Amino acid sequence: MNVKEIQKMARDLGLKTTKLKKAEMIRLIQKEEKNDECYGTSKVTSCGQNDCLWRADCVKA
Repeated sequence: MNVKEIQKMARDLGLKTTKLKKAEMIRLIQKEEKNDECYGTSKVTSCGQNDCLWRADCVKA
């Protein structure tokens, strides 16, 4: 998912993304959706959320 798509998703959730980096936006979305804010962190190998929308991109981050 590219940055524009992530920004739109965040806006649709009522979140402000001004001056946020991609990883910060994704973690903000994760928080809003009541998920672990683990994107791009060291938790990637232990989060256990294999069906996560961000999983494929996260393991690369």
